Order: sequence, then C-alpha cells, then structure tokens
Amino acid sequence: MKKISLTILLLLALTVGSYTIYGLFKPLPEGLSYEGNVHSVSNVEFIADITYEKDGDVIREHHIFDRVIQMIEEAEQFIIFDMFLFNEKYDEDKDYPEIVDRITKALVQKKVDMPHMEMTFITDEINTTYKSHRSPHLDQLEANGVDVILTNLTPLRDANPLYSGFWRSFLHLFGKEGEGWIENPFSENAPKVTLGSYLKMLNLKGNHRKVMTTEKEAIITSANPHDASGYNSNVAFIVGGNIIKDILQSEQAVANFSDGGELPNYGITSNAKGDIKVRLLTEGKILKHLKEEISDTRSGDRIYIGMFNLSESQVVKELIAASERGVKIRLILDPNETVFGNENIGIPNRPVAYDLVQYGNDYIDIKWYHTNDEQYHTKLILIEREDISTIIGGSANFTRRNLDDFNLDTDIEIKARTEKAIIQDVSSYFSRLWENKDGKYTTEADEYLEDFAEYKRYLFRLQKKTNLTTF
Repeated sequence: MKKISLTILLLLALTVGSYTIYGLFKPLPEGLSYEGNVHSVSNVEFIADITYEKDGDVIREHHIFDRVIQMIEEAEQFIIFDMFLFNEKYDEDKDYPEIVDRITKALVQKKVDMPHMEMTFITDEINTTYKSHRSPHLDQLEANGVDVILTNLTPLRDANPLYSGFWRSFLHLFGKEGEGWIENPFSENAPKVTLGSYLKMLNLKGNHRKVMTTEKEAIITSANPHDASGYNSNVAFIVGGNIIKDILQSEQAVANFSDGGELPNYGITSNAKGDIKVRLLTEGKILKHLKEEISDTRSGDRIYIGMFNLSESQVVKELIAASERGVKIRLILDPNETVFGNENIGIPNRPVAYDLVQYGNDYIDIKWYHTNDEQYHTKLILIEREDISTIIGGSANFTRRNLDDFNLDTDIEIKARTEKAIIQDVSSYFSRLWENKDGKYTTEADEYLEDFAEYKRYLFRLQKKTNLTTF
C-alpha cells in the first residue's frame, strides 16, 4: 500500500512538474511577440490625461476617450478595439466618469448609422470575471452586430508557474459558468464568482493591450476604457498610414487563438514620406527594443520614464549601466498605493526605487507622481539625444509579466529628430510634471521611501524569486 501511495505521489509530481515546465516555455501562439515594419509618417499626435492639484483643488485634464469617440464617429470602413478593462464595476460610494457607457453608445450608434461596417471588440475575460457572469455592455454590443471576442488566455505562457502547473493539471476541470458564490475580488458590487473562475483568475494572465484602429488612424494608449480608471493619468499616441496594417495583423493573431473571425484588410497603401519613423511592437519585442535603445545611449543623452509599474530586472540593469556611462535618467513612478481600487503596499515601485537610490548614482533621479485615489498609469519612455530621439509607449508596464512574452501588450516606437514636434511634446510633458509647472504633479523620492518597511523589500524579492506576483 505504501509503495502504491508513493507511486501515485510521484506520478502527480511528474504531472504537475511537466505542466509547470510546459506552461513556462511553451511556444507562443503564432503572431505574438510582433515586430512591425518601420513606416514613415509626417505626424504623430500625443495626448496626455493628467490629474493633479492646483491651489488645493483637484484638476483633471482628460481627452483620450474624447478622441476615441471622435475616431468612432469619423470611421467609414471598420473599427477594431482591443482593450483590457471594459466594465463599470466599482464601489457605489465613489463617482467616476461613465466611459464604458459612452463608448458603448458611440459604437452602437455607429452600427445603426452604418450597419454594414465591420466592427470587432476584443477584450479580456476579466470583464466577465473569467466567465462567471455576463457583461451588460458587451452583450449590448453583440446584440447590435458588433463581433465581441473574449481573449482565450490558456494558450499564453504561464507567468505564475508554481500555481499554473497545478491549474493545468487538475484545477482547470472546475467549471467556470453557473451561479457564483465567492465574493468578487474586484468590487463588492460586482456579481459573485464561481470556484472555477476564481481558480482561473489566479493564473494572473491577461490581454493587457489598449489599442483601437479604424481605416483612418489608430490610437495606442496606456488608458483603459473603465469607469473606475477614469481619473487615472495616462498617455496615448495617434497615428495613421501603413502601421494600421501591422495593428490588424497583430490583432488577427489574438482573434485566431480566441475563436474569432477574420478581421478586415487595410486596403489603403500609404505613400507617406514623412521624416518620423514608427513601428508597432508587442509583447517580448517591446523588451528587445527597450534594451537596444537604452544600451545605445551615451554620455550627454537623457532618459525620461513615466511608469505605473517598474520591476523588469533587465530594464533596471540597463538603466544602471546607462547611468554609469553618464546618461542622465529621470523616473516618474506611481507610488503603488492602489491596485484595482484596493489598497496596495508600494510594490513593486518602492523597493525598486529604494535600490536605485541606495545604489547612489548621481545620474539617476526619481520622483513620485502625486496621486490621491487615482493612479499614475502611464507607460512611457523618452530617450532624448542630440540628433535622433526615441519614444516607446503604450500598454506595457516595465515588468516581467508585460515584457517577457506572458501578457499581451501593444506599444509604439517613434523615432524622429529631436526638434520634431512629437519629441518636443513628450519632452515638455515630462518637464511639466518634473518641475511642477502650474500645479502639483510630483513629489521627491523621500516622500515614500523614508518609512518604507524593510520586510516589504524582502517580500518583493521573494515574489521576484517565486514569480508569485501580479507584475
């Protein structure tokens, strides 16, 4: 009997171990980790949503989703959305802008006005709490002829392998649909969750992309169309031309492994000869280009980063190496006080910032965005050189989960002469925040580091070692 039990345990361990290794290194679905062609354009539009304080009042300069609505209204052939969060769940004692309702109404109205227009809305299963319940807004879109695709997360690699090995072996057998009975982790006002959905959620996977395109132009952003995210500070880039083909190709990859249909073709061939170079990057190709651009910096260059989450070890090492070459680096980080509306303990940004400050290099300066209940949700880097400068921005946090081919993310890389408007616009954005021009945007590093408990630094390191993290 003892021998049989030992054999069973060994078989179970072998099963879990095999799935753990498989989930960590399995081939990516075709079309992910995409590196688009370099395209020439004459203009790229930069938009920043900023929440800040001025004379004791909270000021909100938010225009990203106004621009999204405009793009919907001006579209004539097709509209393709791929957005991570698209729901109105939040605590009822708080008042947020009705972003989800606005976009839903705009898309439905467009479908009524132009019933033959191709419209696809790709999103993450988080909006149905992993199929525990229906989404009224997604149902409304579907009822009006919009093709709604819930991303199938299972084919993606497992960023949380110690758990996902068990999930792939046994826990995935628990059903996800049906009557929920577990408190929803995202909001007490949201529908309750089934056990199967809760277990799937613990894989901590996501389609984190935030991109929309029509036949005329595309927007690549850090902003979620999500009511409770409505006051977050974010950035967006709007661009037209042949990069739209690359966006459609990258989105077709998601549709293919999520039982979606064929997306429309971009039938226009742009012959733009502008002097701004743009390229679409997704998943691991974002990390590749980040490392290349940072490692290419030299003394006298400047790096500006605005980031919600910073923890990817390779990026941090490249930044330290750049500072040792005499590159001036300024980081504006979110203090990580909240996540999904819940209180956070400052991880990962504070321990990373602590280590950079303790490193003691005079070329690295850090400030925190001055937040209240909202987040500094931006994901942006500007590498400013004397001649050609580079911007990389979009949905990807600088974390292992977002850059190492686990989550789905979309960024745009922009290269232009430093005097070009797009480079100057982003540079002015960073200057405004860093210098607190006409308002309070940022605070000094000591604000959140002086009393940062040592156990949190050890917790951060443990999470990094085990990969039991959300970052």
